[in-house]
Amino acid sequence: MSSAVSPAFRTVLVTGATSGIGWETARLLAGRGDTVIVHAPDQASGDDAITRLVAAGTDILRLRLAVADFSRLDEVRAMAARVAEEHPVLDVLVNNAAVAAPERRTVTADGNELSLQVNFLAAYLLTRELAGPLSARPGSRVVNVSSSMHRTASIAWSDPHRAKRYSSGAAYAQSQLALTIAAREQTPWTSVSVHPGVCDTGLLRLYAHEGDSALQGAECVVRLCDPATGLVPGAYYDRRALSPAAPAAMEDRTVRRLCKLADRLVGAKSA
Repeated sequence: MSSAVSPAFRTVLVTGATSGIGWETARLLAGRGDTVIVHAPDQASGDDAITRLVAAGTDILRLRLAVADFSRLDEVRAMAARVAEEHPVLDVLVNNAAVAAPERRTVTADGNELSLQVNFLAAYLLTRELAGPLSARPGSRVVNVSSSMHRTASIAWSDPHRAKRYSSGAAYAQSQLALTIAAREQTPWTSVSVHPGVCDTGLLRLYAHEGDSALQGAECVVRLCDPATGLVPGAYYDRRALSPAAPAAMEDRTVRRLCKLADRLVGAKSA
């Protein structure tokens, strides 16, 4: 089980931080004294998120803004480069950004199915591009905000963009399974995935008509960001409890196969 002594000042990047669980996670972490890099898909939504955080009592000196549209991998790379330059030490990366898969199959300019790219490939690429800052200090963490829906999924290895047989539910679940599997890759930092509960956010319609508050979901995420919380590397957490992930997410060969696929889809060289 991994744990570390908290440094005097920590820097945390939260993706998808303009609303819902991501916004609440940013607010809670900044309130604990962390410097929080608030990711937004565009400048306007980012400025609005910062304004609302300050109005909620957050010290503006604790906040930074990073902008990238995750449906464009070149913007993910550019944002990672800016973050690495401005923050050579990154203590925590929260991969929270997510979209529901559209009812009609949608492909990005990079050639990837939209939810696969935004929910998984962008997070995979961002984590890789920030390897330097994440490795700069012992005890760094990557928290992938996944979903219990990963249990219903399978990776369509020969057709990951589901051109032959598409359904929005299967596409979204596949992206969450991929995110859960990726947390098991061996890295210099500690990676985990978490289902923060069914929460009243923009993704609620995928699960139910009612859910916990976004704040309750964020509290589950923030707990895993806390260096006082010991983590099992590669583990999956259901809210606050260590939980078995789907069997497909527990196979080392699947982790290797997914990383090879992801490297190809983001145009990176396999390690």
